[in-house]
Amino acid sequence: MKRRSVVLAASLLCLAVSWSCGGGAATDPPGVDPSTTGNTVYKQQMRAFVQGISAYARGLKPGFIVIPQNGHELVTTDGAPTSPPDSTYLAAIDGVGREDLFYGYVTDDVATAADTRDKIILYMDVAKAGGVLPLVTDYCSTRANVDDSYARNLARGYTSFAADSRELDRIPGYPAPTAPMSVNTSDVTKLAGAKNFLYLLNSSVMYATKAGFLAALAATSYDAFVIDLYFDDVDLGQVPFTAAEIATLRTKPGGGSRLVIAYMSIGEAESYRFYWDARWRLFPPPWLEKANPDWPGNYKVRYWDPAWQAIIFGNDASYLKRILDAGFDGTYLDIIDAFEYFEARM
Repeated sequence: MKRRSVVLAASLLCLAVSWSCGGGAATDPPGVDPSTTGNTVYKQQMRAFVQGISAYARGLKPGFIVIPQNGHELVTTDGAPTSPPDSTYLAAIDGVGREDLFYGYVTDDVATAADTRDKIILYMDVAKAGGVLPLVTDYCSTRANVDDSYARNLARGYTSFAADSRELDRIPGYPAPTAPMSVNTSDVTKLAGAKNFLYLLNSSVMYATKAGFLAALAATSYDAFVIDLYFDDVDLGQVPFTAAEIATLRTKPGGGSRLVIAYMSIGEAESYRFYWDARWRLFPPPWLEKANPDWPGNYKVRYWDPAWQAIIFGNDASYLKRILDAGFDGTYLDIIDAFEYFEARM
């Protein structure tokens, strides 16, 4: 999940009134039966949401890459690891992002418990068998753990990134940015060809200007970037990247092309985004749920609601259309596991 340490003013304002954002009078999606255990309707609604995003984007830009992060249970028909794969969902996506597979599930730089790790691997292997690439972000910083993370992922056929900061605000110094693990000079035009990737979201923490951030990225040899649509500037607010700027990132220093993929949260609303309306503090729309206490400025949403989905995709003013207009090769969808929040309330 994305953390925004540079928007504290907006976040604190939203926290101060978070008690009022209770979501109004919206209803659950059709088919929810609180008396029934194992109800999969919340998973089905998220699956349909991702599939809609994919269909819209690929309709405008064939080959557009879609990567949902976490929520890996969606790769099977009912969410159980031994159930049949959901072929429609797998056809709509190119990768499955997963945080903390080998390191960081409870504590950063600490190995994930074997039972947790092995259960997640069952889902990752379902995706892989269905032609969908697992992309793993482990949170570890000591060299031995970084090496182990890359080695374990490589052995399973997963493409991975060892992040030394959960803030995702820096390019790790190890391995060297010009020689990441599995360095590759070949052209990477599809996600399946990516041997490594860089996941970097909070751009202005380490970089004072957009130009400096772009130059730092361009100097690395990663096959793919997962970055935000916007450069975070404390004084000027979020500044979107242009198609020309994104184009400068597509060639690796050693030769060969690479992919540039835009992060987008679809399972929570973020008070620091272009779509946020300050009036929601007192008059929340029906789809807006309560604040996420662990992530200032983030709010749960009833993601099946057409009004929320229209913010995300399907029209020229939507978040996804902005990503497409900026020339990104794909989108990395966060908070796919939002269904867990609603299932827990049943």
